[in-house]
Amino acid sequence: MTPFLRKLLGLNWLLLVNMLALAIFGIVAIYSATYMRQDTTALDFWRKQANWVAVGFFAFIATSLIDYRWVKWGALPMYFAGLCFLILTRFIGTKVYGARSWLHFGPVNFQPAQLAVVAGIMVLALFLSQFRQMHPMLRLTLCGAIVGAPCLLILMQPDLGECMIWGPIILALLYVGGLPLRYLSCVVLIVLAVLPLAYTAVLKPYQQERITAFINPDIDRQGSAWAINQSLIAIGSGGWSGKGFKAPNTQIELGFLPATAVHNDYIFSAIGEQWGFVGGLVLLSAFALLLVTCLFVAFTAGDLFGTLLVIGVTTLVFTHIFQNVGMTISLLPITGVPLPLISYSGSFALMIMFGLGLVNSVWVHRKVPVR
Repeated sequence: MTPFLRKLLGLNWLLLVNMLALAIFGIVAIYSATYMRQDTTALDFWRKQANWVAVGFFAFIATSLIDYRWVKWGALPMYFAGLCFLILTRFIGTKVYGARSWLHFGPVNFQPAQLAVVAGIMVLALFLSQFRQMHPMLRLTLCGAIVGAPCLLILMQPDLGECMIWGPIILALLYVGGLPLRYLSCVVLIVLAVLPLAYTAVLKPYQQERITAFINPDIDRQGSAWAINQSLIAIGSGGWSGKGFKAPNTQIELGFLPATAVHNDYIFSAIGEQWGFVGGLVLLSAFALLLVTCLFVAFTAGDLFGTLLVIGVTTLVFTHIFQNVGMTISLLPITGVPLPLISYSGSFALMIMFGLGLVNSVWVHRKVPVR
């Protein structure tokens, strides 16, 4: 048996099948949330998502078959490319929902913040695995510098949702990387202490309104609290089994859920209305299986670098799920974070599938000796 065939047969098929099932369901959900619209752009959403998923699948397979230890040579170039794209976004980026966060190169549109997060995970995993003997305070400072540069550029867009993603990721990586708990506790306490200052000095007025609407959804039902209230109505009206695929007279069809965001930010609301509690539960169970599979790969990794890569990607996926679902059911403020593999966000689907390819590579090469 050739090494290539051995690797191909050694893929984590549970991870592969689960990922593809979620991605295909995402295409179906996007189609069901946009089929009734008359503009041609909306009709192309599910097709564009399908194209990105196809590209992402090939990226997943290619990444899975390449030894993840070669990432050490590509992590820094990818990180600096992400920073360059973020700087370009500052000047020539396109505004979406008040944030200048997208770059357009001909027919290709992508969000550099998502590339920067995945590249940041790779660089942090490399750093924490290579400098385990460094003083904890110095390690914490340098990790803060690695995260601080892209985080500041993302915050300047301003994209609060993608900026918040960094918090759980760096805490998880620092914990698994062996940083003492007393340092992590101090970081958490400092962040909690500066939150009130950040609310008044950093957040834009519309972002403050979102937090106010989250705390008190009744304060402005026709304004800042409109979207969250309509999301709750949509999910609640779905009941046990939902109103059905492409059901008429829904919050989606009648336009109560924001037409510009129902296929990405509020896709879980659309799923809850059309597929009900059962559909939402099945979707979250599939995500739970995906995360548990990733954690199992982390426990079986051949070295600390592989473990950190998997933990970083797993935390990235979990944080997006938690924030997206949480904001649609009023557990968290509206942040505009997409649901992995489900929301319409082509470049994000590609980045997630690339990250899961790294996870699969750690699984495939777990028994390969470290050189």
